[in-house]
Amino acid sequence: MTVTNAPEQVSAPVYVTDDLIAQDIDAYLETHQHKTMLRFITCGSVDDGKSTLIGRLLYDSKMIFEDQLAALETDSRKVGTQGAEIDFALLVDGLAAEREQGITIDVAYRFFNTEKRKFIVADCPGHEQYTRNMVTGASTADLAVILIDARKGVLTQTRRHSFLCHQIGIRNIVLAVNKMDLVGYDQDVFDAIVADYTAFAHSIGIEAFTAMPISGFKGDNVTLRSEHTPWYAGPTLIEHLETVEVLAAADADKPFRLPVQWVNRPNLDFRGFAGLIATGVVRVGDAVRVLPSGKTSTVSRILVGDIEADSALAGQSVTLCLTDEIDCSRGDVIAVADNPPEAADQFEATLVWLNDAPLQVGRAYWLKLGTQTVSVTVSQPEYVINVNTMEQLAAKTLDLNAIGVAQLIADRALVFEPYVDNRTLGGFILIDKMTNATVAAGMLRFALRRAQNVHWQAMDVTREAHAALKRQKPALLWFTGLSGSGKSTIANMVEKQLHAVGKHTFLLDGDNVRHGLNKDLGFTEADRIENIRRVGEVAKLMTDAGLIVLTAFISPFRAEREMVRGMLPEGEFIEIFVDTPLEDAERRDVKGLYKKARSGQLKNFTGIDSPYERPEAPEIRVDTTRERPEDAAERIVNHLLGWAPTI
Repeated sequence: MTVTNAPEQVSAPVYVTDDLIAQDIDAYLETHQHKTMLRFITCGSVDDGKSTLIGRLLYDSKMIFEDQLAALETDSRKVGTQGAEIDFALLVDGLAAEREQGITIDVAYRFFNTEKRKFIVADCPGHEQYTRNMVTGASTADLAVILIDARKGVLTQTRRHSFLCHQIGIRNIVLAVNKMDLVGYDQDVFDAIVADYTAFAHSIGIEAFTAMPISGFKGDNVTLRSEHTPWYAGPTLIEHLETVEVLAAADADKPFRLPVQWVNRPNLDFRGFAGLIATGVVRVGDAVRVLPSGKTSTVSRILVGDIEADSALAGQSVTLCLTDEIDCSRGDVIAVADNPPEAADQFEATLVWLNDAPLQVGRAYWLKLGTQTVSVTVSQPEYVINVNTMEQLAAKTLDLNAIGVAQLIADRALVFEPYVDNRTLGGFILIDKMTNATVAAGMLRFALRRAQNVHWQAMDVTREAHAALKRQKPALLWFTGLSGSGKSTIANMVEKQLHAVGKHTFLLDGDNVRHGLNKDLGFTEADRIENIRRVGEVAKLMTDAGLIVLTAFISPFRAEREMVRGMLPEGEFIEIFVDTPLEDAERRDVKGLYKKARSGQLKNFTGIDSPYERPEAPEIRVDTTRERPEDAAERIVNHLLGWAPTI
């Protein structure tokens, strides 16, 4: 398959590589192997010409084959938006919905190269509802090409994408004022747009950017200088892309950091720690420190693939061997010994919310940072940012595409560096524990001072000692079910039976707790989550004291029940699902709550206008339509004390 020549209606390509390919393929591949790689994105508002620009770059860099060109010409006639001419956007917009609507929906990645450099470009969607896709594309980019339609000027999405690029850490910004052909290549239009954008850019911290007038469709100042803009003396877009410094080069000057992906142990004689070097350079003989343990050792061998090397630098995947047998596993970070990163469990972070469902304050999410995964809860946002005015506005949660600042509390120490210093150890995603959906992207700003000053105090009397004194094994019996299902009734019977045989217990009832500890909470979803979090923490302290704790709470959300389970040692959390059909619970309605909920007097009532998520695998299920409370209580006690099997 041969590379095509350009048709007459577009400028002729200037990058010709097929001669070398035909003459000496090995020489071509050798030259290609040593080229640097630049990752960049195109972003901006809807219909600013992002896909067309990328199509033009692919075309002019001779990356379109004859069959692709034939298909492009056919598609341009069928669904193109440029009349009889080639619609370059169709090279990138591959989804049927994108072609039908003439928009970009998903992030499209394309590879191309010139004689000087290799490129991976991400075409990001311009619609606000697809901002999450734009964040995905920007997360690995070294440079952003922000397009502006010369007819429309700076728009809301231009500001949003610029702010996100800056927050994500992209410092190389190109302001491409596109569609100059539609405004007659007017310099005054270009200057006015640049002035408007400059004022905005400085307000969000963008100190410098490169502005250029282009036409992605006509090819002006893309790969060739345009005769239509004699007043512009700057580089063409491709010239700038070929010469700008890539992120990997800057990362090599920073302290050495290697997040461990896995431990390579093929036999008894080899143990290596594999991963991608995030920053810095490592050499054989370097002193290193493993975080968060703080253990130190020395690099004895470096393998790049299966080849021994004396050194390696940022961007390379390597396996390190150490002189000492120290504990190091996936999620740990190997760093230079005399300048290691921090480890903390409480942070302030910037969050970009990517999910249709809003942030649930207090709910536990998985936080994935590099190769580390920890459980975190998110506090109420300190503020959200209005991307138009840069105002910091008060907010109780984060909705789709919102950008805000909040505090995170992790269940254990996380090795990190501020995102502005290290994108690998400062950038993270939040994952919903129940759906496994990625709900947010975030950038760590700093560790909270209290995380550094508050430490666990060692106690001489351990939880095991408390339990031994009481001659029992601590446990948390977590009764869950609809209001009126009989949770409190059965829990009370269980406690009476345990008390009768000399067990030390305490019953935490949902209504009773709301008279004191949780009287400041309502019944919104966020308040319900916080209600269960507090009860879980209290129950944990009680089990630490050696008690058998019983709780009777609706606790409607699986995520919070699993959060409490994760607070306790394995086997101590016993979920008891008091399974009562809604109609039976509503028929009992001892407190008259269902009647109020049905009439609209009581909002957010579980089972009526707020969901109840049934346990998927409870340790004990009580079917109240078939089993008396007394029999259920006896079965639960037998299960706890090991007197009889649970059925």
